[in-house]
Amino acid sequence: MPRYFIEVAYKGTNYAGFQKQDNAKTIQSEVEKALAIYFRIDFNLTGSSRTDAGVHARQNFFHFDTDVLQNQADLSKPVYHLNAILPPAIVVKSIIRVKDDAHCRFDAISRTYEYVVYQNKDPFLQEMGYFYPYYVDIVLLQQFATELMQHTDFESFSKKNTQVHTFNCSIRSCEWSIEDGCLIYRVTGNRFLRGMVKGMVGTMLRLALKKQSVEQFRTILVSKNPAMVDFAVPSHGLTLREVNYK
Repeated sequence: MPRYFIEVAYKGTNYAGFQKQDNAKTIQSEVEKALAIYFRIDFNLTGSSRTDAGVHARQNFFHFDTDVLQNQADLSKPVYHLNAILPPAIVVKSIIRVKDDAHCRFDAISRTYEYVVYQNKDPFLQEMGYFYPYYVDIVLLQQFATELMQHTDFESFSKKNTQVHTFNCSIRSCEWSIEDGCLIYRVTGNRFLRGMVKGMVGTMLRLALKKQSVEQFRTILVSKNPAMVDFAVPSHGLTLREVNYK
């Protein structure tokens, strides 16, 4: 049966996460509901990157199999109608015919996340960034980010009770910058563990505030002990920017 990728973007503020859950409103449940209303059949979507409650995405993907689109040359028509059905916080950006064995999760070669920190009160950023009104040394933050590039085992930055076979991740780029008065952390890797990016951000901010050394950050990295990591930064500062395929 033909397979399709569906590209979505969303503001995750009022959702319990990306993946479908019992008795909770999620991105997957809303998209599946819209597909069922438009096509009048049920869909079972497979997701690319699971984002937690409150996390946003500029780009994420599902895939699904169906024969209802086989004779439809212009896939912009269902995109238009699905967006008319979906709530304002979720948008379908495209539907793409792919190979029948393509997998939106396993075929992804990298994912890029961005975390926004703002230090001056701004009502326009309160749902998209973390208000952190403290001075931190961006040079020290970047030294921590550079240290992350030297490691592959990120067990310290994985929340407990996560079902993974390995804690190894390949971080391909990792940097802090200042843009429009905000501190921006961007990280690209082949995969990310549950809570990993928030743990990185929270720990780097905490150590930079206390002017701790890179050696102390390295100690946390190699400890494989999540109790040493600060996961407490809010989810609404985090956005999945893109998912890349070959």
